[in-house]
Amino acid sequence: MKSRTVQIGLLQKSCSEDPSVNLEQAIQSIRDIAKDGAQVICLQEVFNTQYPCQSEDHANFELAEPIPGPTTTAISKIAKELGVVVVVPLFERRAPGLYHNTAVVIDADGSIAGMYRKMHIPDDPLYYEKFYFTPGDLGFLAFQTKFAKVGVCICWDQWYPEAARLTAMKGAELLFYPTAIGWIPGEKAEYGEAQYSAWQTMIRSHAIANGLFVGAPNRVGPEGEIEFWGGSFVADPYGKVLEKASHETEQNIIVSCDLELINTARTHWPFFRDRRIDAFADLQKRWNED
Repeated sequence: MKSRTVQIGLLQKSCSEDPSVNLEQAIQSIRDIAKDGAQVICLQEVFNTQYPCQSEDHANFELAEPIPGPTTTAISKIAKELGVVVVVPLFERRAPGLYHNTAVVIDADGSIAGMYRKMHIPDDPLYYEKFYFTPGDLGFLAFQTKFAKVGVCICWDQWYPEAARLTAMKGAELLFYPTAIGWIPGEKAEYGEAQYSAWQTMIRSHAIANGLFVGAPNRVGPEGEIEFWGGSFVADPYGKVLEKASHETEQNIIVSCDLELINTARTHWPFFRDRRIDAFADLQKRWNED
């Protein structure tokens, strides 16, 4: 069987309070990882700022920007120069008073292949995203790029199998979960290992259930009260973790993905064939009281 191999890269970084510094460092990391062979590169959730949602602070809306805007323009330029695809997650200012948590997929010619707006918005201690972000209204999508068809969900979306399924049904071969997840005060010692394991297990399950490659780049290090746990990883269509980053330090990872494995996995584990779509109507209900 003919191989169709794509090198995917994840950037796991710490973020400073200065968005311009974060952007400059990300561009340098894109250069570094592209030099090492990465063709499809994904940055972490709201990569160019510190995670803004630890408090409900109106001043943080100043961190948002339009799409297209300064960040997408800068990364489009470097994507075209290097001939790489880049997934760019950022804080989108769509209109006055209307903001989204968004990921832009920039193709290897520098054009915008598409964008995804985070659909599931959490509201947890130190993750007060409902204050900032309007739920996405574009649906679950996948975008054809030079190297592969790329789907994106963002962080909290990772807990919802329906999101991964619908993205896969759009034809995604690579599914990325740019993420900002970590330990809150007082929990790491007792729950830290189990929390990371649950996160990784859930994302690996999407790879298995949908027969595709998944990549989850996370930020790393302390910001405010959160210790972001890094641990970025790539899994194949059987859920095997192909590479995993450190929990403590910045790290770029590159993984070779043979996209022909998708067909192999789906023909041996034909979950799409056997789905009982005639019996799934109740999924459109909040709860089934019967």
